[in-house]
Amino acid sequence: MSALLQSTGSSMHPDEWRCRVQLAACYRIFDMLGWAEMIYNHITVRLPDSVTGGAKHFLINPFGLHYSEVTASNLVKIDVAGNKLDDSPWPVNPAGFTVHAAIHESVPDAHCVMHTHTTAGLAVACTAGGLAQNNFYSAQLGGMVAYHDFEGITVHADEAPRLLAAMGDKPLLVLRNHGLLAHGRTLPLALVRLWTLQRACEIQLAQATLGPAIPIAEDVVRKTTGDALQWDARFGAGQDVFDALVRRVDRIDDSYKQ
Repeated sequence: MSALLQSTGSSMHPDEWRCRVQLAACYRIFDMLGWAEMIYNHITVRLPDSVTGGAKHFLINPFGLHYSEVTASNLVKIDVAGNKLDDSPWPVNPAGFTVHAAIHESVPDAHCVMHTHTTAGLAVACTAGGLAQNNFYSAQLGGMVAYHDFEGITVHADEAPRLLAAMGDKPLLVLRNHGLLAHGRTLPLALVRLWTLQRACEIQLAQATLGPAIPIAEDVVRKTTGDALQWDARFGAGQDVFDALVRRVDRIDDSYKQ
């Protein structure tokens, strides 16, 4: 993470700047992976208590900018009611803070929340059966995936309690007819969780054209999930993957650090 840091030339708390640079890098990663949805969808990070004094504040993308245009300095700081806490000229998408704020406020480990509308993820979200335990990637997600029924565009606060109840203690949520969501105690962990779910959906979508799949037994799923390296703290619980992707982004365009 230290390699990502640059001086802001301001009095901003260094922990906030660190979060801003990491989050901006993640937006560029999403763009590089083809996960951007025009100016829509969101990755958010809750600022640490060292910055907020215990208040629930988080960073979100400026509504109107493409993911390739997001930088550390133009991210918008808001509270759980969607109020801007800085002098950003950019608005905030209500569909962003409604769901993300509810999770940041209510789930202690949800430092980072990510939401996508990828073709494969949304396609699987539209199926009655949801994610199938029949491929290498879905077998790594045993007991990690919850489902929430579609209620329309997520701009109504009264949906939040139902979404939280559906999610329970699961770090991954399939929003039926809508898309995928992941959270984690760190941004890299949330990223590898979402990447694994995305890959599982891509394989499921491709396999569906070939006929019935070979199911994977529950005991094998449990073993596979326990053996998955991306959840292993010895490998940084996603940090190694994130760092490798940041190096790729840096070779393309490192303006996210601004």
